[in-house]
Amino acid sequence: MDSLVLVAKERKDSGKTVAKRLRNAGRLPAVMYNSKGEATMLDVDEVEFTKIWKVATPTTLINLDVNGKKSLAFIKDTEYDIKTDKNLHVDFHVIDESKKLKRNIRVQVSGSPVGVREGGFFEAGVKEIEIECLPKDLPVRLVVDVSELKLGASMAVKDIKLPNGVKVLSDGDAVIAQVRSIK
Repeated sequence: MDSLVLVAKERKDSGKTVAKRLRNAGRLPAVMYNSKGEATMLDVDEVEFTKIWKVATPTTLINLDVNGKKSLAFIKDTEYDIKTDKNLHVDFHVIDESKKLKRNIRVQVSGSPVGVREGGFFEAGVKEIEIECLPKDLPVRLVVDVSELKLGASMAVKDIKLPNGVKVLSDGDAVIAQVRSIK
């Protein structure tokens, strides 16, 4: 797990005027929700958040440092202004590190299958799978190498090599990739 750290400050004031003042000062209004659904208003440095936001995936955990107290969190939602190319607001979801998570994770396919060079055509299948694991075991991305797939062969969800502690909840027989003959 990559260690992305974002420093935040707790804030008491809310409203449009406060949000505008924060944005003008290079800060970003934010809300942090804990595992019980309780909300805490925050503000974060806009530049630092944008650096993290550009590399984060839906399964990237961020070390959120609020007034010196660190918590693991996901970026739950962002409000983005396409005209100014800036984030306007962000919601974080803090997780309980001792409880298992259920998350959908995208399956990225890499490599050029042998079967394609033999005259077949590549066909992608399932694009994401559901997994369950502790937060410390959560993979940021899942890359599957299909370069060994021969003509007429396929790769299923059950063939994916996952890190220790990660359990697949999706159908194990679902096809991720296959190489079919043109006939």
